[in-house]
Amino acid sequence: MYEDFRVTDRWTGDELHCRWKGNIVAIATRHADAVDVRFEVNGRPMWIAMPCQAWVEQKRRTGKVITDALAAQTAGRYLKSILEDGADPNREMHTMSTEEVLEHLDAVVGEATEAGGIPVLPLSPFA
Repeated sequence: MYEDFRVTDRWTGDELHCRWKGNIVAIATRHADAVDVRFEVNGRPMWIAMPCQAWVEQKRRTGKVITDALAAQTAGRYLKSILEDGADPNREMHTMSTEEVLEHLDAVVGEATEAGGIPVLPLSPFA
């Protein structure tokens, strides 16, 4: 679904190849209450910051947790949507709100249900 996809840049018409590379808890790296999901967009790093509050809210509203694979798919769907809407593909960091996480999460779960499940992420994303 969104671990490895292509999207067309709204302004240039260029094809952008987006690949998930890993999830990092930003508390340790940036002292931020977030999980940073790293993608490469045409070989350049791009990070999607997802607030930890989204994990709390998801557990409260559904009783289920956001797994690493689900976080990667949710961030990837968000990345695809912002690039289609004209976000700068050279900007390194984009931050989601809790509401955006939950909105994209619900969409990913719906898409995964139709497709038969969430795809397995590569075992060695930094290879």
